[in-house]
Amino acid sequence: MPGRKQGKGLKISFIGAGSAVWSSRVLIDLIINKSLWGCSVYLMDINKERLNLIYGFAKKYAEEIGGDIRFYKTMDRVEAIRDSDFIINSAMAKGHTYYEMLREATEKKGYYRGINSVEWNMVSDYHTIWGYYQFKLVMDIVRDIEEYAPDAWFINVANPVFELTTLINRMSKVKTIGLCHGHRDFYKIVKELRLDPSKIEAEIVGFNHVIWLTKFKYNDENGYDYIDRWISEEAEKYWEKWRLTTTDPFDIQLSPAAVDMYYTYGLFPIGDTVRGGTWKYHWNLETKKKWYGPTGGPDSEIGWMMYMAYLNLQLKRIYDAMANPTVRLIQVFPPKPSGEQIIDIIDSIVNNKPRKYQVNILNQGIIPGIPDNVAVEVPAIIDAKGIHRISVTPPNNKIIKYVLYPRYMRMEWALEAFLEGGRDVLLEWLLYDVRTKSIKQAEEAIDAMLKVPGSEEMALHFR
Repeated sequence: MPGRKQGKGLKISFIGAGSAVWSSRVLIDLIINKSLWGCSVYLMDINKERLNLIYGFAKKYAEEIGGDIRFYKTMDRVEAIRDSDFIINSAMAKGHTYYEMLREATEKKGYYRGINSVEWNMVSDYHTIWGYYQFKLVMDIVRDIEEYAPDAWFINVANPVFELTTLINRMSKVKTIGLCHGHRDFYKIVKELRLDPSKIEAEIVGFNHVIWLTKFKYNDENGYDYIDRWISEEAEKYWEKWRLTTTDPFDIQLSPAAVDMYYTYGLFPIGDTVRGGTWKYHWNLETKKKWYGPTGGPDSEIGWMMYMAYLNLQLKRIYDAMANPTVRLIQVFPPKPSGEQIIDIIDSIVNNKPRKYQVNILNQGIIPGIPDNVAVEVPAIIDAKGIHRISVTPPNNKIIKYVLYPRYMRMEWALEAFLEGGRDVLLEWLLYDVRTKSIKQAEEAIDAMLKVPGSEEMALHFR
């Protein structure tokens, strides 16, 4: 691939392209990046209506920009993958509706917000123990890549990124990168502190959804001094206004929960890390509101409903724009970068442009005390030769022992559940859950989950 002139002859495939709200933003990134013009893009999804929508959107947007990109649509995954240079996966097996049914079924058995919360990551779309279909889907994609595009890069943005990046690397030699955009929330801190981003030096290190600000300098000064001053002098006023005005359940980077985690662990949590923590922040809706504001954060019953409504509204904007032939897409969806890293990473590899990115890759000595074959989220340099690990500032000993180790073990349990199966795995999992009051309750929750329509194959796996 090094030496290729821009994107000519390049094939990029999107699996799960029907996730139109997300796909549309990344496709705009691609269309406005002239360094990749000349490429062919295959859009694949099993939902024909959504596939047609995003295909029409991409073609029309490229025509309005004048971008030299050829788009194809297919419901055949192998057709999309065959001879691809890059395969991007955003597919969520069975979709949000199925997981809402699982959550509802287990919540009735006394597991607030579903049984998945035992893995110490309360994120509503980050399914591990009950993510059997997601694990299977991604490994099926990987096997197709091995057969039909063995030299391709597989860029996975589908959750659970931590588990999937580890699993793929252990089970395959496919070149893979796991990506998440949560690290960008660091710049919400920068904005609130009124700092110049060009004068900042920072590192964010950990596991996906468990990342910490391990290095922060501003004008060669300790950036944490600015955070401490803000907490001392401005936080209470900020929270008072925030509780009255915020309507965004994801507006939690400077929430009381984030500051409390900072005081507890000694480093500031970044992005989705704030959504996790321990049960201290998640016992019930009242507790969530105390720490995450009036919505209870994105993973409360209120916040998650608001997020789903937001996605539906954004999807409607795409449908409405496409339904009106007089509307120019670039006026509704301006041609500016989304902030996602995917297209820039492809550009770095194809056109040999070394840049630093936040990626999920195998540890291999980056964070001391974490096994080499466990995925970590760290900054790394990417160019035509691939990924180059760099030395980073690791999290402190308290975070490694009390946060990363427990999360690492829960990842291992989730992989064992997928690879080995068996009902005992699920039962042992729930016996560590603080919400479990009896074996009978745990057994009933497992039964309820496995009897949800659509769970038939998973029920056999965990029989």
